[in-house]
Amino acid sequence: MIRVLLADDQALVRGALASLLRMESDLEVVAEVGSGPEVLPAAQRTAPDIALVDVQMPGRDGLAVTAELRHALPDCRVLICTTFSRPGYLSRAMSAGAAGFVVKDSRPEQLINAIRRVHAGLRFVDPALAAESLASGASPLTDREADVLRAAAEGGTVADMALALGLSAGTVRNHLSSAIGKTQARTRAEAVRVAETSGWL
Repeated sequence: MIRVLLADDQALVRGALASLLRMESDLEVVAEVGSGPEVLPAAQRTAPDIALVDVQMPGRDGLAVTAELRHALPDCRVLICTTFSRPGYLSRAMSAGAAGFVVKDSRPEQLINAIRRVHAGLRFVDPALAAESLASGASPLTDREADVLRAAAEGGTVADMALALGLSAGTVRNHLSSAIGKTQARTRAEAVRVAETSGWL
């Protein structure tokens, strides 16, 4: 049996996925959780072979959860399952240690095939997303520029952002200017929107 943990903040989606997987004779759903901080304790309690993890969850996102699981439970392989088919998310998920990436509008048999492949030690990436990722390339933002845009997404002044990041206001302005240029945006709000849509944040 392949033991599966489901992590998705939408109860209806989580329930539908659990029902789908339970129809397969070789899959067993051993835990269902709805937030990032619940994943590791549930995994430690139930020892899943596969963690099927959403990207956007309250408390801790799926990318942070992936890195946490890979560090604490290296035998548990992570398969990202999300609505957001963004190339930046794919790159960041693989960097965090995910073994696969599927989107929620995939056919059920594709998801089940992905689980089996990942369990067998292989990788699985949604083919359309893989092609898009290759075409779009990696994020142009440096880590610090991404940090500044995340702070910008929270709102507040440049001074607020500088205080939160432990930087000078001038340094924050420089990183903002660079990020705006790299995203071909006109304002910091637009730069945040472009970076989020691309999965770079």
